[in-house]
Amino acid sequence: MTRSLDLRLPRGLLDPRLVSGFGVDADGLVPLRITVSGAFITAIEPLPLQAPDAVQALPLALTPLVEPHAHLDKAFSGDAFPNREGTMAAALAANQQEYAVRTADQVAERAGRALERAWRNGVRAIRSHVDSVGPGAQPSWDALLEARQRWSGRVELQLVALAPMAHWLSPEGEALARRVAAAQGLLGGVIGPPYGQGRSRRAADREALRALLDLAERLGCGVDLHVDESAAHPGVGVDLVARGVLEQRRAVPITCSHASSMALLPPRACDQLAERLAAADIAVVALPTTNFWLLGRAAGRTPCCRPLAPIRSLQRAGVRLAIGGDNVQDPWYPGGDFDAVELLRWSAPLCQLMPWQRLGLAPFSTAAAAVLDLAWDGVLRVGGPADLVLLGAGTWGELLARPPQRRVLRAGQWLPTPQADQPSALLLPWD
Repeated sequence: MTRSLDLRLPRGLLDPRLVSGFGVDADGLVPLRITVSGAFITAIEPLPLQAPDAVQALPLALTPLVEPHAHLDKAFSGDAFPNREGTMAAALAANQQEYAVRTADQVAERAGRALERAWRNGVRAIRSHVDSVGPGAQPSWDALLEARQRWSGRVELQLVALAPMAHWLSPEGEALARRVAAAQGLLGGVIGPPYGQGRSRRAADREALRALLDLAERLGCGVDLHVDESAAHPGVGVDLVARGVLEQRRAVPITCSHASSMALLPPRACDQLAERLAAADIAVVALPTTNFWLLGRAAGRTPCCRPLAPIRSLQRAGVRLAIGGDNVQDPWYPGGDFDAVELLRWSAPLCQLMPWQRLGLAPFSTAAAAVLDLAWDGVLRVGGPADLVLLGAGTWGELLARPPQRRVLRAGQWLPTPQADQPSALLLPWD
């Protein structure tokens, strides 16, 4: 069956080869008609609508967004293991308590709930870090590998082994790396304060990083590190990674997640570090929800500075920059719901991102797809997947004003609304 749908799509999500007749308004939106046959887009035509009211009556649409950094193994564990202090130390302590008693059934339930919500919210891929050393490691991997297989073809799930950096120097670390590589996963770890006064800690981190990168190169794995999730020692860990990669001429795909303290550098030093990251071809994932919740806390005071990866500086330098939700309802962050549209709405004012600009939307869509090296870049084109998220908003202002109703199109079929017995505010041509 062939069907058509009229909508407004951000120009950055439309095939750049489509030029003739496709008008772009001041909000960066293109009114168009798509034709769907089966699971694919078979035609894309411009809509020469002149009346502003007619154009704004069209729903704003996005291609399904990407979650580049999550923790499915501990998601939804915050009620049982709360962090009432809201501090990094208390989060780690609660995480360790949960990890000591974690079971495969618990992780399977958490992952299933997370992937179901992500699927219906319009998320098409998730990269999840997995606690990988200690009693909860094997149950976590068993459950998440099974979830990845079960959700294959709907939500792409990438898994990263999160381990202490020194672990990659040990025979146990090499054995873990081999298991992760066999499961087509990535290798990861944590680099951050306290760095100490001398060079011993940094030297230890450099040695461990070299071992990790050696393993990744040998086994064909990507690397995704938690780096500088801190309000201290600005950019030290990020600089260590960038210089190490450049000196060792590494060709491994590398992501630095967080990079929070980098924003505390003076502007020129920050820009220079961003340029080193670009030269080393290192991607960055900014994680505003968890960082704004945990970092910069001082007893009795509202923080004047909340460290966050310097998004605009990194983009200006040419770094692939994505934005992720990180923790969801766990000891590290009590909110979130695997909803990339809501993360976009939340990030726009707090990170001063303008979604009508290409670089304001790309961290959730095309740039995030590039960081995860997904087969589909998220751009709508003839012959591409008929996957869309239609929003109950006609303008960016309406999207930012209130949580939108939405309908999600997957492989040319509308997903059922959460309450199938309730009519949707989005009236669609082939409901």
